[in-house]
Amino acid sequence: MEYRETLYHVDGKVAVITLNRPEKLNAWTGRMAEEIQDAAMTAAEDDNVHVIVLTGAGRGFSAGADMSVLQNINDDNKPAVKEDRPKPTPQDVRIDFRQKYSYFPAIPKPIIAAINGPCAGISLVLTLYCDLRIAAASAKFTGAFVKRGLITEYGGAWLLPRIAGMANAMDVWLTGRVFDGTEAKELGLVNRVLPDEGFLEAAMEVAHDMANNNSPRSMRVIKNQVWDSLFQDLSGALNLAEVEMKASISSEDFKEGVAHFLQKRAPNFTGK
Repeated sequence: MEYRETLYHVDGKVAVITLNRPEKLNAWTGRMAEEIQDAAMTAAEDDNVHVIVLTGAGRGFSAGADMSVLQNINDDNKPAVKEDRPKPTPQDVRIDFRQKYSYFPAIPKPIIAAINGPCAGISLVLTLYCDLRIAAASAKFTGAFVKRGLITEYGGAWLLPRIAGMANAMDVWLTGRVFDGTEAKELGLVNRVLPDEGFLEAAMEVAHDMANNNSPRSMRVIKNQVWDSLFQDLSGALNLAEVEMKASISSEDFKEGVAHFLQKRAPNFTGK
C-alpha cells in the first residue's frame, strides 16, 4: 500500500508509524486509518520488530477528524470515495479485536503511543487501544465528540472507564474539555509524562529498552493475558497463567533469560 498520510520506518528493533499531515495537525482521515492498519500489520509480520511506536509529525499527534472530510460523509456514515485496501487484520483472535480500530490488541507486539501534541476525538480513542501511552507535558487532550454533535465512537466508551475509571471517563467524554499531559497522567489516561524538549527521543528510549532487553515471547504472552483479562473471571485468568508459565519454562527465551543474567551480559532473545 502506498503511504500518503503516514510514514513508516524501522529503527533497530522498533517500528515507528508517524501520522504525517503536519500542516493540518495530522487531522484524521479514512486514508490515514487504512495506512496505519497496513503499517501495523507490516510491523506485526516483521520478526525483527519487537516494539511499535505510534506518533505524529510536527507539533501534533492528531487534532481528530478532518472537518472537511466529515462534510463529505454520506448517509451511511461511510466515505464517499473508497480507497485501496490495507493488509487485513488478524482473524484468528476473538471477534472483539477484529472490529474497526480494535485490532491493536491482536497485534502480538507492544504498541506505544508517543503523544507529542494535540490529541483529540478519534485519535484519542486510538491511543486507548495502544498498550502504553507516553505524553509530552504540554500535549493537549480532548474528547471533543460532544462539541460536534457526535458520540464516543469505536469503543472509547468501553475502554476509557477500564483504563481511567468511570468518573474520569465521564469527565473526559461528557465535558469535551481540554487538558494537558500532566493532567492526563493524573486522570490515569497516560502511563507517563515526559518533558517537551527531546520528547520523541526519550519515548524512543523506552521503546528501545523494551525491544532490546525484554523477551519478545514474554511481551507477546503478557500482552495477550492483559487484554484477554478484560473478558475473563479470576479463575480463567489463573488457569491461563498456569498454562502459559509452563510453556514459558520450556521456551528458548527462558533459557536465555537465565543465561544472560548469570553471565552478566546483554540478552539475545529470539522470541521462541
